[in-house]
Amino acid sequence: MAGGHGGGDYKDLVVFLAAAGVVVPLFNRWKISPVLGFLAAGVLLGPDGLGRFADVIPWLSWLTIDDAAQLAQLSELGVAFLLFMIGLELSWERLKAMRRLVFGFGMMQVVVCSAVLAGAFLLLGQPFAGAAVLGMGLALSSTAVVLPVMAERGRMRGNVGRATFGALLAQDLAVAPILITVTVLTTLTAGGGDLSPSVLGPALLTLVPAAVGIALIVLVGRLGLRPLFRSVAKTRTKSHGGSQELFVALCLLIVVGAGVAAQAAGLSMSLGALIAGVLLAETEYRREIEINIEPFKGLLLGVFFVGVGIGLDLDVVAAEPVLVFGLALGVIAIKAVLIFGLAKAWGLSARAAIETALVLGPAGEFAFVIVNTSLVSGAATPAFTQAVLVAATISMFAVPLVAMLGQRLASTSAAAPVSTLVPGAGPDAKDAAVLIVGFGRVGRLVAEMLKEHGQTFLAVDADPATVAAGRRDGYDVSYGDAARPEMLALCGVGTIRALVVTMDAPGKVDDVVIAARGLRDDLIVIARARDDRHAARLYGLGVTDAVPETTEASLQLAENTLVDLGVPMGLVLASIHERRDQFRAVFQAAIPEDRRNRKTRALRASLKP
Repeated sequence: MAGGHGGGDYKDLVVFLAAAGVVVPLFNRWKISPVLGFLAAGVLLGPDGLGRFADVIPWLSWLTIDDAAQLAQLSELGVAFLLFMIGLELSWERLKAMRRLVFGFGMMQVVVCSAVLAGAFLLLGQPFAGAAVLGMGLALSSTAVVLPVMAERGRMRGNVGRATFGALLAQDLAVAPILITVTVLTTLTAGGGDLSPSVLGPALLTLVPAAVGIALIVLVGRLGLRPLFRSVAKTRTKSHGGSQELFVALCLLIVVGAGVAAQAAGLSMSLGALIAGVLLAETEYRREIEINIEPFKGLLLGVFFVGVGIGLDLDVVAAEPVLVFGLALGVIAIKAVLIFGLAKAWGLSARAAIETALVLGPAGEFAFVIVNTSLVSGAATPAFTQAVLVAATISMFAVPLVAMLGQRLASTSAAAPVSTLVPGAGPDAKDAAVLIVGFGRVGRLVAEMLKEHGQTFLAVDADPATVAAGRRDGYDVSYGDAARPEMLALCGVGTIRALVVTMDAPGKVDDVVIAARGLRDDLIVIARARDDRHAARLYGLGVTDAVPETTEASLQLAENTLVDLGVPMGLVLASIHERRDQFRAVFQAAIPEDRRNRKTRALRASLKP
């Protein structure tokens, strides 16, 4: 691998990291999808790019990636991490809410596109098994490319985002049956295509290890995942957050371990990661896991995109340009037409259906896994299969472009009718009016009062025992550190009406307020303060109201004591009221000038005698 550059075994990894450090900021500045940048970097840095000139200009070997197989292993991890994140979004509640899109529109899209594409390949002279495998492989779209591109363009909310997400989710769920079907077809091909019991029986037996593997992953996950995360969370609590690396390590272990277990059962690594994500979706640790996995997912997906670019065989393109580009355009066109019709049938407007169809038209990463299987087994013609793989790569390059085209077509009709496919704002459409940070005695009482008055809320706490107790009592409580902006974002800080901070640690309260104000300037923030000095500091940080617990308690104690000692009630109330006014003046002075639009409600009004 080292070749003539002498850079050692890690040279390719260094080249990728250097490319990532240049590509992402540069493409962000140009307002171009970084996905397209990674794909282009793969072509440029691969053997068909600068690598072609390394023999003439030796120093170019330092700028090229020689061993694509090394990056392929990392890119497989990237896809597994993406599928794991998708699994985290797949709570049973969400699947139930999106059942029409996932099990209706999405599954029908897979079936119809597979059948039509297989028929097209039959017309092009491919054998039945090869045509079927090619059709199923190209019917799937690229989750790894489409979701980041859609998110970058802000298209994940609304009908287009829901329909796209539902279709991609259905495709991910269909990967296992497709892989099993491909295994059966290739086994039959090796046996001469005979459907006799002597051939079909052993082919169907290949399903047994897969079924057993999935069952074991689900069983072990249900029994062991929550206790594992609870144990690590307790360690973090005792060390005051100092064991963050243990939580990250456990997240990595779950993703990689589930993927390896799936591979051992003859399934894809991505499917194992997807199952692990689904198992963790219902737990209180889902949001904290998402935050810890996100950096690894983004970097490893970058490796995947670079690998796709490296896989673009320019020699095949040069030898058969009409065939390759014709196949790429044909796949996109056929799928787009079919998906458009299905989207219309499932209630999308014409504009939304066009955007959904265009973004789902190109092929996906699983095409390489499925189509390569037919190439190895001889189910399809090798030369034609290689052209199909190159065409699939080119179609993936087109995703950012067709997404831009689809968005422009959809935006030309702002008054387009809105369908009612799934209620809510998007794939994560659980709208809460209030976010409660800290679910101890104070937070629980606030939750009870909100519930009594019909206000929806979500709670988050960093103590696993408190979270577990709240969930046992039926409250929606998640584990996590709300002082992290990422956690607040995942908890819906962008859409909630109010944030209530009830923790008894003044420093943590300050951190949460600072993080919340950094994300939203117009958010109502009510915070629990230790005393009057802490309350004044919180007002300076931008809270709407601060409630100093010791100050109010002290005033009430003094009021009751003086009255019981025989001091006239009127004098007592007057002095208490005067002292409250002094505190309010201090709090009002601490508020930044641009927020002094109303008087504070930090202390209660005195009772009338």
